[in-house]
Parts: sequence; structure tokens; C-alpha cells
Amino acid sequence: MKVLFIGDVVGSPGRQGLREAMPALRERHGPDLVIVNGENSAGGVGITERTANDFFDLGVDVITTGNHVYRHREAYEFLDSEQRVIRPANYPQANPGRGHTVVEVDGMRVRVVNLSGAVGLRVARSPFDTVDSILSHHEQDAVIVDFHAEVTSEKVAMGWHLDGRVAAVLGTHTHVPTADGRVLPGGTAFISDVGMTGSRTSVLGVKPEQALRSLITHMPTRFETAEDDVWVMGGLVEVNQQGLADSFEQVMQPVQ
Repeated sequence: MKVLFIGDVVGSPGRQGLREAMPALRERHGPDLVIVNGENSAGGVGITERTANDFFDLGVDVITTGNHVYRHREAYEFLDSEQRVIRPANYPQANPGRGHTVVEVDGMRVRVVNLSGAVGLRVARSPFDTVDSILSHHEQDAVIVDFHAEVTSEKVAMGWHLDGRVAAVLGTHTHVPTADGRVLPGGTAFISDVGMTGSRTSVLGVKPEQALRSLITHMPTRFETAEDDVWVMGGLVEVNQQGLADSFEQVMQPVQ
């Protein structure tokens, strides 16, 4: 089973770029399961029912999110009702949405888990304790984890913590692809961050001049999504019948 995981899609340029790139991605990689992180899909911050449906129209199977998931209040009811969209499992349990979901792929029950890092981000529970609880209380044939975290040390630690127990731990949130993608000794595919799907002529998806103005002046600045030089970034994991990874391939494709 091949799992194509796409990193943080930023705004309409990211959504349009993924739309244009998806036929070539499917032809080249032949994925059986497509997962997209969509927490920046609505105007560069948050997710809405409309932007989620854009992904579903492309054949995306599961959408993960992160710390901006609740930016648009009108999405709360949708998060409760749509089982294919998940938010960090270590958020307060009463919050809208769910932290993991199961999809059937080639006769395998694949659980997709969304976690938030605790270092530099607000969570209700430890991501380590949360994922341990999920794995011990649910049955599945394979598990894919989107770890939406701020610091690489916490991400690397999660990879080692879950090595041999899940098929993949794929980092998101920082929007910059890292060079540590591999399959760990126990059979878990890992990368600290798969990168973002959006403009590379930007500061993490924001127009450079606006990000610079904010950083230099420390004054409130309205951010707009950058549009030039859009790339699709992510990772491809080949999962075997034992629910572990045979291979990991980094995906970095410019949109022509």
C-alpha cells in the first residue's frame, strides 16, 4: 500500500497548485491513500468546509490539521460531522472534531492520527501519552501519524517513541522540508517536516515584504498569501502487510 502525504497546503495558491499537480503525482506514485494537511488552506490560516471539499474533490481520503484548526468558527459543526477531517488528538476532548479516524485501504484498516507538539504550542495532554492511549485502545492494521509540532527535537523523539509501532510519523507545521526522511530501524517511516504546499517566494507562505515588516517593526501587519513559485511538498510511504514501512520517499514537485 502506498500512502501519499501532502504537507501544509497554504491558501488558494496551495490548493490550486495541488489541483494542478495531482494528476502527475498520481501517475508517478500510484498512491492508494492520500492524506493532506489542510490547516492553512482557508486564506492561509485555518480550514473551512469549502476548502476541505476542494481536497475531497481531488480524491483526498483524509485531511489532518493543527494549531489553526479553530480559526474559522463556521467550521466547528463541520469538524464534528465530517469523519475524514481530524484535529490534534491531544486537544481538549470536548473541542469540536476528532483526533483520529480509520479508512479502509486494500483490505487494511488504516488509522490516521493527528497530534500536536507540546513544546511552544498549547495542548491539553502530552502527545506521547495520547498516542500510547490511542494505540492501546483501538485495533487497526496500520497507523499513520501527522505530528504537527514546533521543534525538531520533539518530532525526532516521537519518531523513536513510535518506531516499530506505526507505519509513519510525518512532521508538519514549520513549513520547511527537512533532510532526515528515512525508515527507522523498527520499520517506521519518519521525517521531521515534509514542508508546505504553497509559494516558495514567501516566508512560510506569506508575502516576504509583509513578514519582513512585521519582524523588523514589531507592528501589526496584515498577512497575505504569496502566489509565486508554488511547490507541492510531502512524502510517499510504502506500507507492508505487517503495518510497517518498506520505504520513504520525499516529494518536492514544482507546479508548472
